[in-house]
Amino acid sequence: MADKIGAQALCDAISGWSVVEGERDAVRKVFKFADFKSAFGFMTQVALKAEQMDHHPEWFNVYNTVDITLSTHDANGVTTLDQELAAFIEAAAS
Repeated sequence: MADKIGAQALCDAISGWSVVEGERDAVRKVFKFADFKSAFGFMTQVALKAEQMDHHPEWFNVYNTVDITLSTHDANGVTTLDQELAAFIEAAAS
């Protein structure tokens, strides 16, 4: 199992992510793209990486917007897996 780091530690390490409010240890970021094709291409890159890691994001997509929440369910919080995936997501979005 990955090491638990907590939502605030991930937000401190990778800019632009925010702590999910409430009782859950999770982080969230909303990405906006030029159009649906760009958003879908981004999601495809992230999906392939997530499958490779066997660590999948929670996400919601409408047209050019992708809303992503990360948390490691079996650890009940944010772990190094979420940090690795968030770093990949940032690179894929740029």
